[in-house]
Amino acid sequence: MQLSEILRLEGVVPNLKTANKKQLLQELAAHAGRLTKLDPRGILETLLRREKLGSTGFGHGIAIPHGKFAGIDRVHGVFARLVQPVEFDAVDDQPVDLVFALLAPEAAGADHLKALARISRLFRDQTVVQKLRGTTDREGLYAILTEPAASAPHAA
Repeated sequence: MQLSEILRLEGVVPNLKTANKKQLLQELAAHAGRLTKLDPRGILETLLRREKLGSTGFGHGIAIPHGKFAGIDRVHGVFARLVQPVEFDAVDDQPVDLVFALLAPEAAGADHLKALARISRLFRDQTVVQKLRGTTDREGLYAILTEPAASAPHAA
């Protein structure tokens, strides 16, 4: 699975300004709603419900909020680069500035997990993370996220 199958250029939000985690999730839900035609309130509720199970902030300033939704037929992504990091209750207690929200169909067990794994691998690559933090335009961020080397599986 390539990230270009999940993420569209319109799903990249450069220089997002938010004050806190809830506002960040609201902004992501609004963007995701425009892309998927789902109700942003329903998206927000699902993301918040997932966060109550445990933070999707996995450390080093990165979070991958995610959930499953009725009414979509494929996995969708929204990536945001924040102007200022926000507290996210991440596992390392560091604020978050790079966020990739993932919306999967209700029945997308394997695809949802593959997408989460692909994004997680991408964000473990410090070169990619540095490039994302140093890029402020939508097209540049999209190119970094979807370049074949970034999306290719790493050998185990």
